[in-house]
This record gives sequence, C-alpha cells and structure tokens, in this order.
Amino acid sequence: MYSLDEKTYPCSTSITMKYIGGKWKAVILIHLIEKKRYSELRKTCLNISERTLSLQLKELEADGLVKRTVYTTKPPLKVDYELTEFGKTLIPLLHAIANWGDETIEANDKITIVGN
Repeated sequence: MYSLDEKTYPCSTSITMKYIGGKWKAVILIHLIEKKRYSELRKTCLNISERTLSLQLKELEADGLVKRTVYTTKPPLKVDYELTEFGKTLIPLLHAIANWGDETIEANDKITIVGN
C-alpha cells in the first residue's frame, strides 16, 4: 500500500493512474509534449469541452505535471502550457500508449477512421 495526499493506493499502477487516469489526461499530456498556447490546445482537443479541459489542466498543474505561464504585458492575454520536468518523465509512457493505440487500430477491423 502507498499513501499520497492522504489517500491510499494498493499498487504502483494505481499511483500512475492517479496522475494520468480518466478520459482526457493522457490525451492532454501527449499534446503538451510540445509547449502549446491554450487556444492551440483547444483546437487539438476538439472533443473535450472547454470546462473539462480547464479542470483537467488545473488538476495536472496541481499534480506538478504541467506548468502554466500567463503573459500579461499587453492584451490579449496569452497563456502557455507545457510539461514540467516531472511531466516529461511521462513521455515514454505516453508514446507507448499512443503506439499501442496505433497497433490496435491496425489490427481491429471494428475500428474505422472518421472525419478529418
């Protein structure tokens, strides 16, 4: 058993999922391998509502995975998001998840590409 933020976790996998679990966190993190402005992130994450994206970014920032920088020297307000050094340790895992998804898409006849 492990304890983090006054919660207990039964194994190391559950610790990992605390950071990247849920429907959108891994998606957001993989898009932030390269620094992005909030507006760019919104465009690349079309299926995520603005409220959900904002809440997930706040959680990722609170967990120390994402750094938010606000530039207010002149309008319009510019906000950048990027992975912290701790967040960058997830890059190999994020690539592995994406590669598994690519292999699954190729191997599964039930999956079709739509849109674009």
